[in-house]
Amino acid sequence: MSIKDTDESKVTGTEVSEEAAPAKKNFKKLKYGTMFYTTIALVAAIVVVFNIMAGIMAKRKPMKLDITPDSRYELTEQSIDALKRLTKDVDIVVTSERDYFETLGNSIERQYAGQGIMIEIPFEIIPELLDKYSVYAEQGEGSINVKYVDMDKDPDIINKYKEHYNGDIAHNNIIIASGERVEVLTENDVMGMIAPDNSTMSFNFVGESTITSAITNVTDAHPVKVAFVQTMNGAAVYNADTYSYVVESFENTLLAKNGYDCTDIDIATDELDPALYDMVVVYAPSVDFTEPIINKLDDFLKNGGKYDRSMVYVPDYSSSNLTNIDAFLADWSIKVEDNLIIDEKNAEMSAASIMLNVNDPDSVGKLPNEKLPVIAPLSRELTVISKKNEDVVKEILKSCDESYTVDLKDMQTQTGEAGPRTVVMLSQKQRTEQIQTVTSSLLVIGSSAMTNNTYLTQTSAYNNGSVLLNILNNMSGKESGVIVPDKVLQQSFITTTAKQAKVIQIIVIWIIPIIVAAIGVIVLLRRRNK
Repeated sequence: MSIKDTDESKVTGTEVSEEAAPAKKNFKKLKYGTMFYTTIALVAAIVVVFNIMAGIMAKRKPMKLDITPDSRYELTEQSIDALKRLTKDVDIVVTSERDYFETLGNSIERQYAGQGIMIEIPFEIIPELLDKYSVYAEQGEGSINVKYVDMDKDPDIINKYKEHYNGDIAHNNIIIASGERVEVLTENDVMGMIAPDNSTMSFNFVGESTITSAITNVTDAHPVKVAFVQTMNGAAVYNADTYSYVVESFENTLLAKNGYDCTDIDIATDELDPALYDMVVVYAPSVDFTEPIINKLDDFLKNGGKYDRSMVYVPDYSSSNLTNIDAFLADWSIKVEDNLIIDEKNAEMSAASIMLNVNDPDSVGKLPNEKLPVIAPLSRELTVISKKNEDVVKEILKSCDESYTVDLKDMQTQTGEAGPRTVVMLSQKQRTEQIQTVTSSLLVIGSSAMTNNTYLTQTSAYNNGSVLLNILNNMSGKESGVIVPDKVLQQSFITTTAKQAKVIQIIVIWIIPIIVAAIGVIVLLRRRNK
């Protein structure tokens, strides 16, 4: 090969190399450009899919994580189960702005601070839980729609609920409605959702119990109507100084709060019509009833031969020789003995505040926590009278084996050997008409103090509320109510205000993802331009 040929080859090779360089560079740009746009499209697709999936999941289960030690921002299993059973749509309308609850908490905290007490009153729990009600209701057949409205700007929204509500609807109320059934939680009710527990120097959140009960009440297709005997010829049936507190607790905390429609009556002058009422309650009468009143109770339970009515009787722990009432109970095969049950081993605080065992599980049903005690202070013993009638008598709750009785007069003389005594008893009269059996029931509760508000509301410590409500529901055929345990609010943790929570939300949802995306774009651009 000549020198000339060699030089020509070098020139040709150089020219080819110079021509190939732009093509290689263009291919590199095309490669990285394609990767860049493909990555952007892929990230966008992932974000879209993630948001769609998050939206679907958010309708089935709350996406917010509650890391507080008292689970204050999460619903209890009892409420969740009740929401899953919903078959109707419910409106929850708050007649205030959402931030009202935080403002309310801050205001009360300042009042305590003025007394030198630094404490947290987290009313912002309420709107957070209302969000959870909406989400969990999606798991059932019904739904819950939560709105915050300004009554002054949107009066029409409130007016449609006023048509079916006899009381007033004001600012800072919570309306809970389903169809034509409406309940209104007043501003005082809202403020009472966080209640001080003086015995433990802490605060309990009872708002969930209040809201869940209201929801079940307005969706109950067959509420039980109760005639609650308060007076006889204008005078109180019971000793008001001794029993007004427990009577009020039984009527309002246990019955009215759980879907029983209670009406106070005068047993002597008011009509006790089986067409108007499903149940009658006689609580701790201190005087005997006349024969016409006894006949009125008897006629009510017989219901013209149709039966299907019920009665609750609670004796006064100290009254005896109520001849006509005793004869009425005897007709149902029940006797209230003239003694009190004492248990020095299985009791709370005093030997007269005895603990009870469930003797008839079918009448009690399932309990949220079977380990919690049932307390029955100052309980009269109930016994079964053997008769030739066909009454069906069930001894539902009994004292423990170590219990014994003392005479009612001196409260000291022991009567009988140690052994379990019946405290709650159910007697039923049945009649078969063709192929249908109709039943009327009489429930006797030997301890008038069982319905003390403390035992009914402190559902994380006592089973009184759950046990009594289940017995009443099973007896009356009412759709299941729900006892929601209160939450003891712990103070030893750091919380955020709504404003701080909003800032954190913006940082986590927007700022951090944007920074990550920007870094990714910068890296891709740098690699593309290499």
